[in-house]
Amino acid sequence: MKMHTREPNALPLDTPKVHQEAPDAVVGCAHANATEEGIEVHSDHGHDVTAPQKTSSLSSNGEGNPAPRTPSRGLAADISTTQLKQRIWLRALLTANRFRVIRTIDIAVCCNAERPYKAALTAAQRAMRGMVKAELLRRYRTDRFQTVYGITQKGVNWLDEAGHDASSSVRRVSDMTNPEHRLWAQFWVLACEARGLKAMTEQELLQELNKNVKPSQPAIQGLLTVTTTRGKRASTIQLRPDAVALEQDGTTWLEVDRSKRGSDREASLAALGSSVGRVLKDGNTLRRVLVFCKTERIRKRAIAVLEGLAQANNAEVLIASRRHFREVEPGTYAVWSALESKLCDGRTELVDTLLGHVIVQLLPIWLPRVRIDSKNMFSMAGWFDENYLPYRRPASMPAWTVSKSPLLEPPKAPQI
Repeated sequence: MKMHTREPNALPLDTPKVHQEAPDAVVGCAHANATEEGIEVHSDHGHDVTAPQKTSSLSSNGEGNPAPRTPSRGLAADISTTQLKQRIWLRALLTANRFRVIRTIDIAVCCNAERPYKAALTAAQRAMRGMVKAELLRRYRTDRFQTVYGITQKGVNWLDEAGHDASSSVRRVSDMTNPEHRLWAQFWVLACEARGLKAMTEQELLQELNKNVKPSQPAIQGLLTVTTTRGKRASTIQLRPDAVALEQDGTTWLEVDRSKRGSDREASLAALGSSVGRVLKDGNTLRRVLVFCKTERIRKRAIAVLEGLAQANNAEVLIASRRHFREVEPGTYAVWSALESKLCDGRTELVDTLLGHVIVQLLPIWLPRVRIDSKNMFSMAGWFDENYLPYRRPASMPAWTVSKSPLLEPPKAPQI
């Protein structure tokens, strides 16, 4: 039975439509152009045509040849192609050493986020083919037919010559069957870093939390402690994110939902959404919870959990220990609470305060499936030129800044 891949029904909002430009006018087509515009043209032998015509994009030499166009050289106008190739390979190998397993789209994000997706993916594919040919990376195919790469010993030696410590990951990658969850988490981390944010995966976060823990002390296993209720039974659990990003106003928490949540995980999501505005164990305030869903069915289920919170709390009076969930955009909920404010006479009052947001959106699973040829069937929407990565910002927040190429700056010297 032939397998068919389908693109998700719901694509990012504000997807730009492709408009086909009208062809330029050519010599001898004045009658056709005027006919399309509804202009009557009379052309008799020996008489000039006086009807208005479209402006032609011909050169001023009168020979009928179009003026030559100078192609844009891009980054090659500021950096030599040799240096550009070295910088791309260095960033790609460092990324492979950091995450142990990568995809081509990861290199498109960490090296070419400022470019349109088609150009970014083309450049990333060219770089990956070159590194595989040079035996710096090795290509593998997972059980879900995903192409992934691991760094080889030759790639480790290449980084060592550049002054960076590394270790091979091909043995570990060859044993991976379906690393989809970690691949999307690290993709989101790279997307945050492309926007200028500091981000960490779950493993990197745990290492950061336990950096100063003494051997005699128990290790920190979670970033947030919550109490969940199932029926009449309450339990206290520790939650840790799939990835986090540190912003100026607080922490953004990522959850990657590849499968439908069971009752326990739905209770954890409800407790996590109700914790927006709380102080985490690292001292930062939780401001945003982002739920990336693989399918529309999973997204609707996550939204149903938030709608249940809204029905249970929004009808009650807003107090300090209660949260209101107000949908400001499809899939985006503003979390409100009442915080105490001191008056001049010493009294206090409760002021309605926006604590943060809970955002539910689809994973851009269509982007890795894009093919740079005429056979492509998938959308290129959801790249960095839109309000979709690393998450869809609400209107109350400032817009994302334009990404700048990290390849313009020389690579930083390794820390000793």
